[in-house]
Amino acid sequence: MILTTAKQQFELAKTKYQLEPGCQHPLGATPNSEGVNFAIFSEHATSVELLLFENHDDLEPAQIIQLDPRINKTFHFWHVYVRGLKSCTYYAYRVSGSQDIQAGHRFNENKVLLDPYAKGNTNTLWNRVDAIGTKDNIATSMRSVVVDISDYDWEGDRPLNRPMSETIVYELHVAGFTKSPSSGCQHCGTFSGIVEKIPYLKELGITAVELMPIFDFDEKNIFREVDGKPLRDYWGYNPHSYFAPEGSYCTSPEIGSQIREFRDLVKALHKAGIEVILDVVFNHTDEGNHDGPTINFKGLDNSIYYHLVPFNKYYYMDYSGCGNTVNCNHPMVEKLIVDCLEFWVKEMHVDGFRFDEGSILARGQDGVPLIHPPVIWHIETSEILADTKIIAEAWDAAGLYQIGYFPGYRWAEWNGRYRDDIRRFVKGDSGLAGSAAWRIAGSADLYQASGHLPINSVNFITCHDGFTLSDLVSYNDKHNEANGEGNRDGINDNLSWNCGVEGETEDREIDALRRRQIKNFAAILLLSQGVPMIVAGDEVRRTQQGNNNAYCQDSEISWFDWSLVEKNADIFRFFKLAIEFRKCYCQSALRRSQFFSGDVNERGLADMSWHGTKLFNPGWYDPHSRVLALTLGGFEGEADIHIMFNMYWDALEFETPLIQGRNWYKVIDTAEPSPMDIMESGKEILVSGNVCPVKERSVVVLISK
Repeated sequence: MILTTAKQQFELAKTKYQLEPGCQHPLGATPNSEGVNFAIFSEHATSVELLLFENHDDLEPAQIIQLDPRINKTFHFWHVYVRGLKSCTYYAYRVSGSQDIQAGHRFNENKVLLDPYAKGNTNTLWNRVDAIGTKDNIATSMRSVVVDISDYDWEGDRPLNRPMSETIVYELHVAGFTKSPSSGCQHCGTFSGIVEKIPYLKELGITAVELMPIFDFDEKNIFREVDGKPLRDYWGYNPHSYFAPEGSYCTSPEIGSQIREFRDLVKALHKAGIEVILDVVFNHTDEGNHDGPTINFKGLDNSIYYHLVPFNKYYYMDYSGCGNTVNCNHPMVEKLIVDCLEFWVKEMHVDGFRFDEGSILARGQDGVPLIHPPVIWHIETSEILADTKIIAEAWDAAGLYQIGYFPGYRWAEWNGRYRDDIRRFVKGDSGLAGSAAWRIAGSADLYQASGHLPINSVNFITCHDGFTLSDLVSYNDKHNEANGEGNRDGINDNLSWNCGVEGETEDREIDALRRRQIKNFAAILLLSQGVPMIVAGDEVRRTQQGNNNAYCQDSEISWFDWSLVEKNADIFRFFKLAIEFRKCYCQSALRRSQFFSGDVNERGLADMSWHGTKLFNPGWYDPHSRVLALTLGGFEGEADIHIMFNMYWDALEFETPLIQGRNWYKVIDTAEPSPMDIMESGKEILVSGNVCPVKERSVVVLISK
């Protein structure tokens, strides 16, 4: 019905559509009851054409509107109001200007451009090759869609604003989470598919999903073929449109359903008490380097949007490692980024953002890191974003590494130091008692001096980039042959240990050790100060067969295999109960918003005390140590917690503190088989005496009652 109405509109276009000057703000296509206002920014353009299409797959526009700079331009904003036009109309632009590439200008009136502020796009006709070079690509271009964002019933929904200290993040890929036939979903690989799996997420107990990039990217982009199989951009870390949800994650993108389908997901997750964090990529775009396609920014104003080589602006500065780098601290690019974030919070009810290669946001227009980067502080101080979680990957591909000193006050950081130190500790490297203690206690060595807090540290063992947790204990080396790059891609030093055999094995002892190591990692992560992040599938031993860079693997290598939920029910149970333990026990001990201060409770226990196998003897300077223990004193009636880590290859005995009026009870022992590896609340096991045996390569947790 919508398409028929649109077709009737276009048949009457010449007489029906009255053109008016329009407004320069807001940018994008903004419909109201009487028509649509179109506005874009280009400082160096000399002419702009607005193309209107009847259908998403029309080869030619039904109407071309030439914007008159005397009427339709205010400073560097081009705008027009099309009276009578409705939402669900398809549109694009042609922009002309200087073609002096040495000066950084890449205007080409033959290229059809998307609106950077579009709320939806269609790529039915898209041919990436045709967007490269000088040829006209009208018949194979993408089209933007006019979307009415006001027509949606939120049913009272709003961002959940859960405190950072209570957050447990679950990183997942929208398509990969349900794309496997084993998911049993009606709409596999979509936003709707995640909705179908909300009961699973609730049972696991996580509090927030961190969605790998959902901004529109070219999922048709084929990097190469391996054994006749095309390898495409699967991860989506190459966006081209920051306001539009990825069409392939929707059931009906051709009718402009992207906004509605994403909102349905957010609303459903919020009803389940689960927040939504978006992994956003403002450091580079899908247009790539000088040989890449022209999609929007290159054709609108290349010299504004990108860092170019100063002495030859034909080329791009590549701080991102992906071909180009967004000029984030140019005022208009800063505006686009902040407008985008505020849109996703205000109109889409998103709860937070993780910024891929976030350190690029700290680079000035000359590429040099700034002390007070405007875009970072604008995000920090935006009233609309005031309650929004903001998390930086505090490094970039050009060597800027800002762990512990990323600009801003409330920015949290992916703590790469946590990942590396805990991986080394658990695999049995010696002399790491001090490093492990810093990480478990919230990385005060990185954050406290600058006035930051434990909640500024997002702790993780694995993420999308690298080994899965199961592969971390199953492979010493990466196995990326399926990527078609001769196993040269991906990092070489994974700080992993295969427990004696590379890859899959039928050896029960090795498999049992691997399961124990997985539980060790899970226990440490969920017992540490800061914000824990888990990768989807780690809780059921998802494997990528040793591939530590599955960016191009839209296949079983990357997909969540739902048969593992039953196969590895013991691992799922451990994660579930460990999450429950973190939530239920000792808010002052495990979920602190401040660093430990040495306060002593009524039983004489400090808020944190460190030990080795002997009390108060942690062995900070012992180069051979592979053990650590700590006591967390409970306050205001809470239980005390005593944790013992034995990463040595033999069993050891650990002294336990004496506490008046209470006894120690064992909650976790990763050396035990399920269900004795972690006890349900009320079923803890009494521990007598002042010595507790801890088996080799295991973690034991006691609580006082």
